[in-house]
Amino acid sequence: MKETTKDLLKNLYRPPKHSHKGQNGKLTIIGGSRLFHGASLWALKTASRIVDMVFYATVPENEELTKKLKSEIYDFICVPRGEIESYIKESDAILIGPGMTRDDNVKLQMKNAKLQLKIQNLTERDWQKNTFKITQHLLAKFPQKKWIIDAGGLQVMEAEWLKKLDNVIITPHFKEFCQLFKIQNPKQYQNSNEQSSKQLFKFVSEKAEEYRVAIVLKGPIDIICSPKKCLVNKTGNEGMTKGGTGDVLAGLIAALACKNDLFLAAAAGVYINGLAADRLYKKVGPYFNASGLCDEIPKVMKESMEFYLPAGRLAKFA
Repeated sequence: MKETTKDLLKNLYRPPKHSHKGQNGKLTIIGGSRLFHGASLWALKTASRIVDMVFYATVPENEELTKKLKSEIYDFICVPRGEIESYIKESDAILIGPGMTRDDNVKLQMKNAKLQLKIQNLTERDWQKNTFKITQHLLAKFPQKKWIIDAGGLQVMEAEWLKKLDNVIITPHFKEFCQLFKIQNPKQYQNSNEQSSKQLFKFVSEKAEEYRVAIVLKGPIDIICSPKKCLVNKTGNEGMTKGGTGDVLAGLIAALACKNDLFLAAAAGVYINGLAADRLYKKVGPYFNASGLCDEIPKVMKESMEFYLPAGRLAKFA
């Protein structure tokens, strides 16, 4: 099993010297809820350091919170929920799911009724609870877009939806992965031995190929697979068990996906996220949180990527 390395970063997109606002990536983030208000904000804060524009759709409570972030986030637009589709059309990639809540009853009702709803007709209650409606509608309407599906979005969707999408990354932890692909005996993959690790690696690879999707299976050792290739990632540490670190990762991967191949965005994002956590570990041990991780990522990217810049560009980082 090949591992992620620093060499991945040399292939990442870098903003051209004379580029203009909007040319280096536009990302839409759809997430948040009354219960998990911080999740999508960590994704937003991370992504805003990498792409030119972040379009953000969330619940009313989170709209108020984002106003407090404007002093430290240069570019984001809090999108009216009724206008989200027009911003998706303009975006290079869409992240859906961080902080969105799961509602099994709504999911069952929608499957039985086979309803087709427009996002403009969703009520405020829908935005609070009906993650299934929002996710199903938008994925079906924009199958050609680059999608990064995380957390709440993963927890309500059907795996068969993936086969109708052209470009998608999913970022499950082990429980979400087993739920999505209906694994009957998950314990067979959880034994801490080499055989179980190989079996899990093979299974993730097979699912990536079957569903034509890039998979980031998060864990003590991350597995990143596309339909054609796989890597494992060993950066990171136990400090990343804190709530929100997965949302930081989702925002990072989504931002990189705007201007990069999906597998590269996924693998490089996981590597960078873990590297930032390892840097923090040297300073404070496992005693850091998602906000600290988010702030460390730009520093790690600068130091890790400047090695690959042409000599004329290095002065910019001096």
